[in-house]
Amino acid sequence: MSRGTAARQGRSASPRQAGRCIRGAFVARLFYPAAWRSDVVENLFGFPVSDPYRWLEDGDDARAREWAAAQDRLFRAYRAGWRERPSWASLVDQVSSFGVSEPPMARGSVMFVAEQLRGDEQRRLLVVDAEQNRRVLVDPVAIDPSGHTGLYAWWPSREGERVAVQMEVAEQPGSDIMVLDVRTGDVVDGPLPRARNTSLAWLPGGEAFYYVSRVPDEDLAPGDMRLQRRVRLHRIGSPWQTDAVVFGGDDAPDHYYGLTVSADGRYLAITATAGPASQNDVHVAELVDPEAPRFIKVVDGAAIRSRVLPRFLADDDLLLVTDHQAPCGRICTAHRHDGDPAAWRTLVAEDPEAPLDECLVLDDPAIPRPLLLVARSRHGTSTVTLHDLASGRPLGDLPLPGAGVVSSLRTEIPHGRHAWFSYCDATTPPTIYRYDATTGQTDREAGATTAGHAPGLRSRSVRYLAGDGTEITLFLFTPAEEHEGPRPTLLYGYGSFGMPMRPWFFPLAAAWVGAGGTYAVACVRGGGEEGQRWHDAGRGPHKHRAISDFNDAATWLIDTGRTTRDQLAIYGQSAGGLLVTAAATQRPDLYAAVIAEGPLCDMVRYEHFGLGCTWTDEFGTASHPEQLQWLLAYSPYHNITPGVPYPAFLLTGAVSDLQTGEAHVTKVCAALQHATSGDRPILMRREPDTAHAAFPGSKERALTTDILAFAGKYTGLSPEKTATRLREAAAEPR
Repeated sequence: MSRGTAARQGRSASPRQAGRCIRGAFVARLFYPAAWRSDVVENLFGFPVSDPYRWLEDGDDARAREWAAAQDRLFRAYRAGWRERPSWASLVDQVSSFGVSEPPMARGSVMFVAEQLRGDEQRRLLVVDAEQNRRVLVDPVAIDPSGHTGLYAWWPSREGERVAVQMEVAEQPGSDIMVLDVRTGDVVDGPLPRARNTSLAWLPGGEAFYYVSRVPDEDLAPGDMRLQRRVRLHRIGSPWQTDAVVFGGDDAPDHYYGLTVSADGRYLAITATAGPASQNDVHVAELVDPEAPRFIKVVDGAAIRSRVLPRFLADDDLLLVTDHQAPCGRICTAHRHDGDPAAWRTLVAEDPEAPLDECLVLDDPAIPRPLLLVARSRHGTSTVTLHDLASGRPLGDLPLPGAGVVSSLRTEIPHGRHAWFSYCDATTPPTIYRYDATTGQTDREAGATTAGHAPGLRSRSVRYLAGDGTEITLFLFTPAEEHEGPRPTLLYGYGSFGMPMRPWFFPLAAAWVGAGGTYAVACVRGGGEEGQRWHDAGRGPHKHRAISDFNDAATWLIDTGRTTRDQLAIYGQSAGGLLVTAAATQRPDLYAAVIAEGPLCDMVRYEHFGLGCTWTDEFGTASHPEQLQWLLAYSPYHNITPGVPYPAFLLTGAVSDLQTGEAHVTKVCAALQHATSGDRPILMRREPDTAHAAFPGSKERALTTDILAFAGKYTGLSPEKTATRLREAAAEPR
């Protein structure tokens, strides 16, 4: 029996009732673990804000631990009844891609490549020499057989003789940097502590580098969750305690820093951004004394309200990628000490129909003239154009394998002749290609193959109208064998921080379509699909537009006959989890199921959890009365209404989530379980020993399987009945 039928017959379908027949299957009585509702009501600027589950914010509290353990048992018991889960697991394994998914870093005579093969829990760092001989330099599983330690980042020196490597243990607050001798694999320096989410820039010669690390805990106020980062200079062999602080201070507690050193080592540029703000400062210093550089502020982000990313050219002047007076991005050149944007020379102008993604300079002496490669996104798919670096004059397009997505442009350092990039589309796992500027040829990179199967599917983009008349792009992925009538559909969205949605290869999507469903991606406002103006239109006081855009996408899918309410599930991760939970609490009648992975749900107190205090530029702050009203208007936790028949919910997250905080999942789960009058379950899936968005391979596939099995159960999609034939994407790498 559908929810609509139950309502028409005047019956309340509470999960706390005795068993009843739904869609031909008997559903046993469901009891949720008891959750005490406190009488906490906080007066914020005259507004009473109820918070009955604030006690769940303390994950160490005995009551909270007992309640969470009971939720774990409930989820496992419910999952045991998902008969088709093994079929979903098999399908996920078939469509997952393995091998090398990002371009190499070429330094000196070697390349550094990350590889993850079938069965590997974590990726490994390999070194490839000029004769294409490959050897493993870092294997995280050899260091930690549990699989919980992952290779997070690596920075080879310019000469390729040393590499700084950062490992992370799942959801531990600190990360260390180790320095290895590339020839022997021996540790020559480290660990350098508290370097989580760092940036690092080597000086020529490989004897020193700049990096970013957090202030020692003993120097912080108790409970200080702000970034509190400093830029330091480290000399190989010196104790980390002696590393000189060269930038950052108490006046910038929530700043991220990006570091760039010129090819000759004479200059250092630092970008400083308050959280994920859409503007940043740029500081440049001549390294007369590397331990005490004197910086000049060449870009004042607050003054120009723009993002500016610098890199040094061969003459030590600056190449600037910016959205200043160009919401879709342009490329300029400027003298390294020229802080007046009016003096910048536009090298590549803005294309209002194609937001700028990234660019790359090729300036090896073997090339007839230095080149600039420019990657843009036009209607969701990538284009790469070649330009004369001196004049910006276009020289043609770089041939691509198809209408897909190009990312991670890389070249040799300090001077590049080749451009490596990753290419994927809806049916092609990430594959590495190499462009040779001396021959003009583009080829697949040898030894960088991917493996996996992909379903035969059809990929296209359509435009639908939002409620205010704005056109929104919607990507649709369906089985190649079209049929009339609605399909079970999984709708995905993000809509925050200016992050654009693209037709990426995504194993979860490939498995869903392989089982016969439709996978859809809504490019709602708040993302970066149409440039900075698109981002601004869906953030801060306008965040409600992203949510209404998403609900409008669901309505369009239903109204055009592509799916039905009982066949439609929605899925979001992190800020996308906020999007889907907010959409479902506003329009619970539209959806059969909701999956939120590591979501934000309590938008009044999100600043108290994880890195939330750095995100106020995106969402606003509850410490300001007007902005509190923005947040209360859509905060999922505060907009749950008792007696509403909510869709099935699967709320997933790490037991200790250092990015968003685990309290969002626990609090909204308790609130939904208390409120719903529907017969569909509200479930919480917690994962120990994992991070906000990084899992060991087996756990990542297990989570994907659970999401698909849950969505399939409540939309009627069966991999056993409707799965399409898969094709081999590439051979397993050796």
